[in-house]
Amino acid sequence: MLFKDIIGQEVIKQHLIQEVKEGRVAHAQLFCGAPGVGKLPLALAYARYLCCVRPTDTDACGTCPSCIKWNKLVHPDVHFVFPIVKKGNAAVCDDYIATWRRLLLASPYFAYNQWLDALDAGTSQAYIFAKESDEISRKLSLKSSEGGYKICIIYLPEKMYKDNVFGNKLLKLLEEPPSKTLFLLVSENPDAILTTILSRTQRINIPKLEEHEIADALQQRYGVQPADSHILAHLSNGSFVKALEEIHLNEDNEIFFELFTSLMRLSYARKIREMKQWSEQLAGMGREKQKNFLEYAQRMIRENFIYNFHRKQMNYLTVQEENFSTRFAPFINERNVMEMMHELSEAQAHIEQNVNAKMVFFDFALKMIVLLKT
Repeated sequence: MLFKDIIGQEVIKQHLIQEVKEGRVAHAQLFCGAPGVGKLPLALAYARYLCCVRPTDTDACGTCPSCIKWNKLVHPDVHFVFPIVKKGNAAVCDDYIATWRRLLLASPYFAYNQWLDALDAGTSQAYIFAKESDEISRKLSLKSSEGGYKICIIYLPEKMYKDNVFGNKLLKLLEEPPSKTLFLLVSENPDAILTTILSRTQRINIPKLEEHEIADALQQRYGVQPADSHILAHLSNGSFVKALEEIHLNEDNEIFFELFTSLMRLSYARKIREMKQWSEQLAGMGREKQKNFLEYAQRMIRENFIYNFHRKQMNYLTVQEENFSTRFAPFINERNVMEMMHELSEAQAHIEQNVNAKMVFFDFALKMIVLLKT
């Protein structure tokens, strides 16, 4: 990944390059922003620029020995940390490094659920486990193979296992880093990272992409027609990943749409037995899909509330969703929207805490009976 391959984010690119030129490279940096805005691609391009033997004023050269290794993500001084699933003998990131490289080389613009699919995680949740800290400490204690920076790129540090063993050991490395060592953390939820770690990083907030930037990328990279590309760019709400999902007719969103519309109809009709079956269906999915559904439901509630204002430019609905919303939106109003969002947030928190999913979803479904009548 080169800077020239990154969609938009020109201000951030210039900032990173200028830091290198002026010798002001902070040893720990946190790239944070919404999914699909280019956090990981920026971290990769930045790391490559630092490793490049013959960098230009705007990018890595692409042809030096270091860049040749970067083309296959096999640079010996660059180490990756990412959430994994423990299964069989697989216990550290190196056990999944081939899978990680394949996904990154295919496209560094991907969503967390795509990484879980690549891991074949099933219903398991992925974490960064304590053992990884020993691996990183060992790798960074070695002398740089090429005499430059030793770089550790940590994807989603908020996924550290809840015992915080990895976090505490990482903190020690950040406090007393080995010579010429650089940590690049890439986060979608920095509030979930240990505050002691946050305080030792230089934070770089990555903004959402402009619609014209996404539209141009869709036209140039995927051959999308101009009119369609602008529609997709608007629906993506600043995320290139969401735009790609719209192109590929994301299967999960189709399922979530059916689940959401089914629940609203069943709740309105007070069909308790069918609502119980609905809860059991959703409970049979993996935890990540359950959480993703609840996020989808929150988006649909929010979009339907806004739909009542009849300001099309403020809505981010697919054609299918909008057809449903023409009839459903009047049921979402100022008297019930906040309570609905609260109940969805509560359900999300309970799923995170591994509360029985059948109980969580059936309880929410029952509450919707009352809220829809408000």
